[in-house]
Amino acid sequence: MKREHIKMKKTYIALIAGMLTLPAGCKDFLDVNTNPNAPQEVTPNLYLAPIIHWMVTSPQFDGRFIGRYTQNWTVPASPTTTWTRMGYDPSSDNAAQQWRDVYWSLGQNLVDMNAKAEAEQRWDLLGVGQIVKAWGWQVLADTHGEIIVKEAIDQSKFTFNYDSQEYAYQEVQKLLESAIVNLQRTDGLVNPAYLARGDKLYNGDRAKWTKLANAMLALNLNHYSNKSSYNPAAVIAAVDKSFAGNVDDPLLTYPNTQNDDINFWGRTRNNITVYRQTTFIVKLMNGDQFGVVDPRMSRMLAPAPNGQYTGLDINVADFGALATAARPNNFHGYPADGGIGLPGRYLFDNKAKIPLMTYSQLQFIKAEAAFRAGDRATALTAYRNGISTHIDFVNARNSDNNQTPTQISAAEKADFLAAPSVVPATAAGLTLSHIMSQKYIAQWGWGHNETWMDLRRYHYTDSDPASGTLIFRGFTPPTSLYPDNGGQLVQRIRPRYNSEYVWNRAALESIGGLAVDYHVKPLWIIQP
Repeated sequence: MKREHIKMKKTYIALIAGMLTLPAGCKDFLDVNTNPNAPQEVTPNLYLAPIIHWMVTSPQFDGRFIGRYTQNWTVPASPTTTWTRMGYDPSSDNAAQQWRDVYWSLGQNLVDMNAKAEAEQRWDLLGVGQIVKAWGWQVLADTHGEIIVKEAIDQSKFTFNYDSQEYAYQEVQKLLESAIVNLQRTDGLVNPAYLARGDKLYNGDRAKWTKLANAMLALNLNHYSNKSSYNPAAVIAAVDKSFAGNVDDPLLTYPNTQNDDINFWGRTRNNITVYRQTTFIVKLMNGDQFGVVDPRMSRMLAPAPNGQYTGLDINVADFGALATAARPNNFHGYPADGGIGLPGRYLFDNKAKIPLMTYSQLQFIKAEAAFRAGDRATALTAYRNGISTHIDFVNARNSDNNQTPTQISAAEKADFLAAPSVVPATAAGLTLSHIMSQKYIAQWGWGHNETWMDLRRYHYTDSDPASGTLIFRGFTPPTSLYPDNGGQLVQRIRPRYNSEYVWNRAALESIGGLAVDYHVKPLWIIQP
């Protein structure tokens, strides 16, 4: 239950109090609240479509800010922005869309959907609802640390106590395990056609939702990598029960007819037009770090007007010393703010599909777990699968609306995968630096929460124990951090300002959330 409900609640209480003083003859007046032309109760499957929309889209809202922490992109400005310097905007809801959506957009709607599904014995819909609930606790715990779980969506409360990140992680696991059980049931009113009416990811396919539950479980378990309880075998087992290929990717389709059903990254929405790629991502792909030019670079990143691929230095204001012709175009592929009504590139087209998770991402999770378990052969196979299927993913996203970049040919793909500097000839040559740097590329532009978790798990600048190479090749933190950081790198995003710092300050104070440097407090999950 978040603060947005409170004003409505007080109004409702006042209305009821007034009703108690009305004479019986006023009953006809009160009947205005009954609409004979619209249902007073919503069937549970009709809640699902908008819930799924926000489940996929809200991470992209916050990705505008998290993507600057992870150096996916930056905003040319003078001085450089607070987020590029790993800071935050005080008294602002920036980077709190997921918080808002979990507690408000989904909030009571998800509670009602799950309660109705259970009452009607619609176990498939309940299983999906439990996956959504698990997703919410996962993304909030990963971005904010301590969050409100036990007292969330409790309409009897006006303030809400925080729970530990450890508790949130355990709840995620319980919800996913319960979802897997419910999705296997065939009794009651399980009905794929009924589920499909609101299911904009899998069209009512319970088997694919079960795979997604296992995928999310694998991600959750892999985040324990810095703890003694880390179990790579459990991570691998969950991955193996998840997606079988790109065909299982949960992709949200944007019809491109009105604002909210246009891709958030599309030029029409104008949410990323001023952003530009960083030197870091360019050097991961232009041969600087892997020795060969990645064929995905010219299909994912934006060229400059002179045809070259350049990125912005996060430590330099505006475009630095780059000549106008050398400045990278916007992600839609055009100089300055151009591109309205024109084809976009990769994920940055009005109709490009956005994933919730991908097979490629999971293969890198498996590769990391197998590597940590000492099974280099399994790690190498999964690593190669991750790159190969991400190349296919890039081609598919550049086909969603017949965009202008050419498809990566079979020959280009084969040559890249045959490069020993990219895919070692033997399992003995594989390193964590290979796995995590290529995972970064595969998640660039959409997988913001997981990318940031990866960087924090490896303390941003950890070196590969075998090669001495940075785990994330070429990543260097900002040289001028936000003043409130006290010289420390960012570890979490402060809870949503308008609900927590305005209405729930006492609870925030109990977890240290009022400190100006709360955002550099390490998360429980990344500590030993």
